[in-house]
Amino acid sequence: MSRKRSWKSKFERLRMVDWRERALLIEASAQLLAARMRIRLLPFRAIAKDLGTFVPPGDPRIAACRAEAPEAQHRTARQVGWAVTRAATHVPFEAVCLPQAMAAHAMLKRRGIDSAVHFGARRSTDKPIDAHAWLDAAGVEVTGYPVAEGMAELGAFV
Repeated sequence: MSRKRSWKSKFERLRMVDWRERALLIEASAQLLAARMRIRLLPFRAIAKDLGTFVPPGDPRIAACRAEAPEAQHRTARQVGWAVTRAATHVPFEAVCLPQAMAAHAMLKRRGIDSAVHFGARRSTDKPIDAHAWLDAAGVEVTGYPVAEGMAELGAFV
């Protein structure tokens, strides 16, 4: 019974959100599901094709995604980041850093905004390696921030 109330309260809160934000949340949820399915069903090389070109951390194309952009693109990148991170907490499956970065990347690409999907790793006491993905676009830290201390960037897809 409490689970029904939980879903009912989520739908009530969704109804209270502006229709533009609601549409972004729905799109983000669909993109998170698509990213999750791609990760589960496809080899990484197939996923990588959609993410772009893999470049080393110092590549100027990464800096271009971190640079300030026109206000409209900056605002859109912030809104996409908000929608993806918010939707990730409410979808009925695990949507950690990589699906979030993939979902936001797809949403921004659809809107003509370049982004960089970063991959990093660090040694961890809990497991042999701790990996992380995060996304920058239009001068905005879109998903995956803050990046944990000691995380070394291996490269990015641009």
